[in-house]
Amino acid sequence: MSDFTHINKKHNPKMVNVSEKKITKRTAIAKATMFLGEEVISHFTKDELMTKKGPVFQTAIIAGIQAVKKTSELIPMCHPLLINGVDIDINVIDSEHVEVFCKVTIEGKTGVEMEALTGVNITCLTMYDMCKSISQKMVIKEVKLLEKTGGKSDIKN
Repeated sequence: MSDFTHINKKHNPKMVNVSEKKITKRTAIAKATMFLGEEVISHFTKDELMTKKGPVFQTAIIAGIQAVKKTSELIPMCHPLLINGVDIDINVIDSEHVEVFCKVTIEGKTGVEMEALTGVNITCLTMYDMCKSISQKMVIKEVKLLEKTGGKSDIKN
């Protein structure tokens, strides 16, 4: 038998049954680093870039929040969750890069790691979409889970 929780005894996919788990406060924080390049970042004024499509960071944050809420529709084995809170922050870290952080909080029976990871990815993809008329050299360089609390095991990377 496999150690994978999403595989049944016949080695078929399954959604994990969480009915016996306790409801606990659970959080996850994910981070993405994205190369925008000087060409894109040079267009920013006061940590925001206005394009014909609108404000880049504000729009990307809203897209990330929407993605968090739709994670179970995108990733087959994720449970639909009642999300208590989502906080996405984008920081320009140098003349070429930004960092995106997504913190997701629930009170539930399963974790929100996938929601936080989905949130940072869609935030970055939205920035790419909104800035691609300036440059298509942008790269989503690193996406990782920084922290998870409230389940069987807490993780801090």
